[in-house]
Amino acid sequence: MGSHPLNLALRFLLELVALFSMSMWGWRTGEGWMRWVLAASIPIVAALLWGVFAVPDDPSRSGSAPIPVPGLLRLALEAAVFAVGVWALRDTGFLRSSLVFGLIVLIHYALSYDRIGWLLGQ
Repeated sequence: MGSHPLNLALRFLLELVALFSMSMWGWRTGEGWMRWVLAASIPIVAALLWGVFAVPDDPSRSGSAPIPVPGLLRLALEAAVFAVGVWALRDTGFLRSSLVFGLIVLIHYALSYDRIGWLLGQ
């Protein structure tokens, strides 16, 4: 189920929401020119980390791993990106949205139990 196209599409949308949340947090936190820097750099760094650190032959990705990491580390990275996205929504005053986003992330991972098992075995 973790590699099902609909679940992969859901994960992609969740990634985008997390990155947007981080950008919004940077914009609201920064002042002057720093708001531009924070709004752009925080989600870019998160996206780079997401894209570069991967488990070789992950069936839910292209299979390539620019920087190979153990499955547990990859899972922790994903959880951290989503957790920061939830926190960013909460910190910018979107409590209900943060709760809904967090719940959808949990549902996604519940549906991805096979992928989580695979990652933990790597």
